[in-house]
Amino acid sequence: MDADVPAAVGRELDLLLRERVAGAAALDGDFAADLAAPVARFTLDGGRRMRSRLLWWAMRACGGAAPETPAALRTAAALELIQTCALVHDDVMDGSPRRRGGPSFHARLAARYPGALPTGTAAAPFASSAAVLAGDLAHAWADDIVAGTDFGGDSVRNGVLENWRAMRTEMVAGQYLDLHGQATGARSAARAIRTACLKTALYSVARPLSLGAAVAGADPRTVLDLCAAGRYAGTAFQLRDDIEGVFGDPLRTGKPSGDDIRSGKLTYLVAIARARAESRRDRAALSVLEGAIGNADLTEERLLRVREVLTDTGAVEAVEERIGRLLAAGERRLSAADLEPAPARRLQALLAEVTAPTSPAARPASTAPGPVPVTPAAAAAKSVTHPHAPARPVRPVGGPAPRRPSGTTADRSGR
Repeated sequence: MDADVPAAVGRELDLLLRERVAGAAALDGDFAADLAAPVARFTLDGGRRMRSRLLWWAMRACGGAAPETPAALRTAAALELIQTCALVHDDVMDGSPRRRGGPSFHARLAARYPGALPTGTAAAPFASSAAVLAGDLAHAWADDIVAGTDFGGDSVRNGVLENWRAMRTEMVAGQYLDLHGQATGARSAARAIRTACLKTALYSVARPLSLGAAVAGADPRTVLDLCAAGRYAGTAFQLRDDIEGVFGDPLRTGKPSGDDIRSGKLTYLVAIARARAESRRDRAALSVLEGAIGNADLTEERLLRVREVLTDTGAVEAVEERIGRLLAAGERRLSAADLEPAPARRLQALLAEVTAPTSPAARPASTAPGPVPVTPAAAAAKSVTHPHAPARPVRPVGGPAPRRPSGTTADRSGR
């Protein structure tokens, strides 16, 4: 399992989703063909399994091994379905036509059923409405999988469910703040960070880590340390995504460049650029931003001007610096946790990986900033040290538990 976590989670997903698609087909053929089967395909085919890997290595770092593997894989599979729900709903709300390098879920439905509603109808568009149901279906399947998982004891189960319940509410709160920021034209950088934390940092990084720790039966302090480390890294992940959303290569990011600008999203990057332009009374820069943010018809030429403003105001550099500070804070919190050394190093490297750029920034050469300093966390993927971790032997999946010296505490798995 350690050698290829995404493949192991993919096999688990395949088994679980086959059952659910078969159940959907027994209900109705159109429902299965249009929603259930595409939800399964979208989940099976997509992404880097980042959340699954975070959950797995948190579980391993907290002493989990063969006994915890079935529960960890099922919980990871449920997380992938939660991600499907979030992406499908987010694309509907943003009106985004593409996802993962192809048409978004609602765009595929629209192509399948062109003109599904007569002109002038008061009902919501069929494809968008059906995609909302598809996201709800993915969410329901995720909950069913967690509810049907044997976690080996009430204390472990309660810990997992506590984190699962919190994650779902945080996701909804973050998505609402995202919509609220667009609707009200919010400009606060602090509000942008709060939205990034709730919408992305917690469910993408912090909760997968705390879920993995909970599956392993870790003590409350360790769960808290991992969740805090994940919150720092997850916020850095969202800030990196904000930069990628404007400067990234769509072929690598899987989504159109400039979508956040066109939809009027409140991002920390834009909030900082606007605040700096205002403080300098740079009317030209403010005019570019005001004319672009929320402009659904923004051209590539005008997007290029936005990129120049984001760079010239120093906003890109400021966000890169904030990312570095967040990663360093997350690294400190992770190092403070009582973890198995070897899995902890894998976890530290993974946190650095998820916040790294996916593609070279597409900035105009004349305005490209200098290289960003490499922080200790950013270098973790190549060389990771974990000086505060106790020197305990790592128990391989499927292998016997290591012998502990007399007088030491019991294994954190509780079994």
